[in-house]
Amino acid sequence: MELKRFIKLLNLLLFVFSLCMNPTSGVGGAAQVRCIERERQALLKFKQGLITSDSETLSTWGTEEDKKECCEWRGVFCSDRIGRVNQLELGELQMRGSVSPALLDLRHLNILDLSDNDFGRSRIPKFIGSFKNLRQLTLRNSNFTGEVPYELGNLTNLHTLELDGNVGLTIKNLDWISRLSSLSYLDLSSVNLNETKWLHEITKLPSLKSLFLSNCQLPNTLPAVDFFANSSLPSLDVLVLSINGLTSNFTFQWLFNFTKSAISIDLSNNRLDGPIPDAFGELVFLQDLRLQENKFHGGIPKFTMNFIHLTSINISNNNLNQPLVELLQNLSEVTSLENLDLSYNQLNGALPDITRFSSLKELRLNNNQLKAFPPQTLGQPSSLVHLYLSNNQITGSLPNLSVFWNLLGLYLGSNSLEGTITNDHFANLTQLKDLDLSFNKLSLNLSSDWVPPFQMEIVHLSHCTMGPHFPKWIQTQISLLELDISFASISDTIPKWLWNMPRMITFNISHNQIGGRLPDLSSRTALRRSIDLSYNNFSGPIPSFVFHTVEVRLSKNMLSGSISHICRISGSSYIKILDLSDNYLSGELPECWMNINDLRVLNLGNNRFHGRIPFTLGALDQLQTLHLRNNSLTGDLPSTLKNCTKLRMIDLGENDLTGNIPTWIGTHLTSLTIVSLRFNKYHGNIPPTICHLTNIQILDLSRNNISGKIPPCLNNFTSLAQRNGSTESTEVMVPDDQIFPCAFNLHWYFDDILVQWKGQESRDGKIGLVKGIDLSSNNLVGTIPREFSDLRGLLFLNLSRNHLTGNIISDIGEMEMLEWLDLSNNQLSGNIPNSLASLNFLSVLDLSYNNLKGRIPLGTQLQSFEISAYEGNSKLCGLPLPKCPGDSPGPSQTNGSKDNIEKDDGFITREFYFCMTVGFITGFWVVVGTLFLKHSWRHSYFNFWNKIGDWIYVRTTLYAKRFKRKFLH
Repeated sequence: MELKRFIKLLNLLLFVFSLCMNPTSGVGGAAQVRCIERERQALLKFKQGLITSDSETLSTWGTEEDKKECCEWRGVFCSDRIGRVNQLELGELQMRGSVSPALLDLRHLNILDLSDNDFGRSRIPKFIGSFKNLRQLTLRNSNFTGEVPYELGNLTNLHTLELDGNVGLTIKNLDWISRLSSLSYLDLSSVNLNETKWLHEITKLPSLKSLFLSNCQLPNTLPAVDFFANSSLPSLDVLVLSINGLTSNFTFQWLFNFTKSAISIDLSNNRLDGPIPDAFGELVFLQDLRLQENKFHGGIPKFTMNFIHLTSINISNNNLNQPLVELLQNLSEVTSLENLDLSYNQLNGALPDITRFSSLKELRLNNNQLKAFPPQTLGQPSSLVHLYLSNNQITGSLPNLSVFWNLLGLYLGSNSLEGTITNDHFANLTQLKDLDLSFNKLSLNLSSDWVPPFQMEIVHLSHCTMGPHFPKWIQTQISLLELDISFASISDTIPKWLWNMPRMITFNISHNQIGGRLPDLSSRTALRRSIDLSYNNFSGPIPSFVFHTVEVRLSKNMLSGSISHICRISGSSYIKILDLSDNYLSGELPECWMNINDLRVLNLGNNRFHGRIPFTLGALDQLQTLHLRNNSLTGDLPSTLKNCTKLRMIDLGENDLTGNIPTWIGTHLTSLTIVSLRFNKYHGNIPPTICHLTNIQILDLSRNNISGKIPPCLNNFTSLAQRNGSTESTEVMVPDDQIFPCAFNLHWYFDDILVQWKGQESRDGKIGLVKGIDLSSNNLVGTIPREFSDLRGLLFLNLSRNHLTGNIISDIGEMEMLEWLDLSNNQLSGNIPNSLASLNFLSVLDLSYNNLKGRIPLGTQLQSFEISAYEGNSKLCGLPLPKCPGDSPGPSQTNGSKDNIEKDDGFITREFYFCMTVGFITGFWVVVGTLFLKHSWRHSYFNFWNKIGDWIYVRTTLYAKRFKRKFLH
């Protein structure tokens, strides 16, 4: 018996000894502990409700023998003393699924981090409020929605609460938060607090130091008079209230009571207006002040030397209009300032000597109204690293920049600088990496053997003259990433070394006279972001290496040959913009467009392609713009194009396409804003389904063989029916972040289209401003649909050269924005509607060669057009045509006797002119006085005087002609 007891005791001692002799490190570096079985099972149940796209994410969690110790699992941390799970940190693990209530078995949890995952718009579980020991709860960017549970108020030990980035979350009653007396860090950004008395509740938190309420739709209701007396909130260190629509009256009444010791204040993207309060000058501990995207005007209050900590100020995108010299004077004693952003304001005057700000590293003054550099020589060597002065009105020559020893980025584009730049301007800029002098009137006169003292990464010198030879100094810039020397008057050939720049990914030499053949760099595997060689004199075939580029622009050259080598692209291509328009390319379009299936813009217009449109174009399901204009393409449209549902513009004009207009254009391509099928051989009717294109801005089906009636449903074009509505932009934005994740860029492609505008063909590069319908030169029959009058935003309508009959619609005056109307060469009959005379913007009109009759309505517009606008209508009369039968005697249309002319002109006397002047002045003040009295009078008088004005115009014209004849004879 004693032996058994001895053996048990020995075994116990050996077990304890083994634990002491075999310590191992856990996840956090602590000694290994054995996790509680109940907690391990709880974590495994939690894992069952999760899906992850990362194979390594929860690979350490499992039931296998080597994975039983849950304290060693990824994201799981245990207490060193008792082995309890006290931290669950699973942020940024790309998880999807739900939060299992099995977590309730983790009773000692004090940190729970589930941020940056996707919980499928589910609600935040109420049971989280049961973790009494929780000190940190982080659920940011986790796709939670619904109302934040009231039970979170039970977490009385909570120090940190982060719910930001869950756009669907709301809080209707915030009184529970006042129970979190230990809370020091609160981030509710993007949580809807619109229905709460948020300020009352948050100011009851005695320990709060950091408050983030960005984009919370905060109400602008003012607190009660005794509000501040009942508050227990100490001074905040960090306050972020951006993107809330806050106004000055609400914000500044309470702000400075709780920010006496503030380190950072962010009030950006609100509706704060007026001058910037002087009270900001009392925040002596302030380091970061952000007031951008508001409506502040005036200048900056005088910040004294008390600001020994202030390092960053951002007041961009406001209405500051103080002279810059005065504004910077108010900051002259802030010796610690490192970053100052005053861009996008209305600051004026000359640029002062900024080198006196000894600590300043970044200064943004772009997009203001600055006029010139300081007239004196710049001062001491500067610590400035980035200087932004682009998009101002700076004139004169570029000063000597030798004091900017540390300058990394200099941005002076889009000013009015002029003069010549020599080597001396850059003598001491040994650190320079980014240079933008584009869109000025500068000339670069650099030595042919000049070797810059810097290695630049970005060079933008568009519109800077540096020709005729290609600048050799660029060869020395082996770190170059972006080069733009467009519009530089270069008429050389491209040197071979330029294609071998090892890091360059953006390359723009467009709008020069550079010639030669493009080299074959098919062995090069490096991917470029952008190549723009457009508007030059390049010849020869297109090399295949360009198809390994995100953006390719080779338009307006003399390139020839086929583009069949697209078929040799292996795997997926990254190309998104391909513009080969206005060249001499020929052959059939290749049938392998699936190789570049991420294409957004395809422009092959104005070339010599022939054959059918390939079926594989339908594989371009990301395509937004398709230009195949002015080639020799035949056949009908392939039905696969209906897969390109993101198409916004399709221009197939000036080809030999046949068949009917496909009905699927209206049913599948509903995002179209521009449709041009002009100058082809389409026949059949206009399909009614085309009326489903509610975003259409330009519909051009002219010069085909289309027959039948015009569909009356064209008034479904809601974009054309909006008089003042903004037109749909045809700019294509292409991000390349997936290709170059370290340098996010946007590529913009601005469409143009060939339209018949006011009688002439015009290539419109601002088609977002044009709205019109052109169905001319077809075989359309029937009447003009009355529904056209609903298109109040239409700028041009051309129905000429058809077989239309009936009357011009009586409500045509409702199309009040119309500038060009062509109904010529039809069989229209009846009178010209009186409402046509009310089109105030009408500048081009052609009603010739119809069967119109009667008097041309009197108005300020219709009598101003040439006779040719009405010819071919034998029964039409009235100015500018001969008078109508039964009109009162007017001026003779023939060479009448001098006596009769003098008799007619007897009416025109000095008294007539006097009376006419008095009448005009009296009538004018009657109208102006009426405008201030009554709304209904305004409408009555305007209608009345509009008719009187028309009468006066006609009579004055007649008398003026008589007066001229009197003195001519």
